[in-house]
Amino acid sequence: MELKASTRSATAETGSARTTRAAAKAARREQLLSVAKTLYAQHGFHGVRLDDLGKGAGISAPAVYRHFESKEAVLEELLVGISEYLNSGGDAIIARHENDAATSALDELIDFHVAFAMSEPELIRIQDRDLAALPEFSRRTVRRLQRSYVSHWAEVVARANPDWSIDAATVRVHAVFGMINSTPYQARRSSAEVVGVELRAAACAALGIA
Repeated sequence: MELKASTRSATAETGSARTTRAAAKAARREQLLSVAKTLYAQHGFHGVRLDDLGKGAGISAPAVYRHFESKEAVLEELLVGISEYLNSGGDAIIARHENDAATSALDELIDFHVAFAMSEPELIRIQDRDLAALPEFSRRTVRRLQRSYVSHWAEVVARANPDWSIDAATVRVHAVFGMINSTPYQARRSSAEVVGVELRAAACAALGIA
């Protein structure tokens, strides 16, 4: 019995150590992504070395390879990850309002995208400038997710405005995304609250629900 109890204790300690190591590794990975987001936005993907990522995270360049095989892999995780987040988030909002008026879903979609643009200006800059640096497969994945996101928005916009064609709704959605994504850069001296309120008002007007 004592041997069994001792074995269980040792197993529990080993499991706890593994959990701690896994948590530390996950935290370091997130730190590297955060550093990369800042550096890629400031200097461009091609202006950042793997050494820079390691230095920013307080580890050596070889240690970065424990988490990512290359700086391209870091870029992939940033851009594919945010595209997946937007697409799945938009789908979830639409599903929640399946039995509501289209304007209810559109209201929440606008809030969702404005919040994204206000909180992730660095990712927007990286997307605009460095998408071409992604491997072809990942670039296609990003484009597919973006098309899906726009398409689902356009369907909601068209339902909210029955006299609009789906093509017209799609053009409006692209225009609204361009406005929302670029404004935080152009209005840096304005308060975040003012920018958010005005972006939402402008988006509602452009999408016919003002």
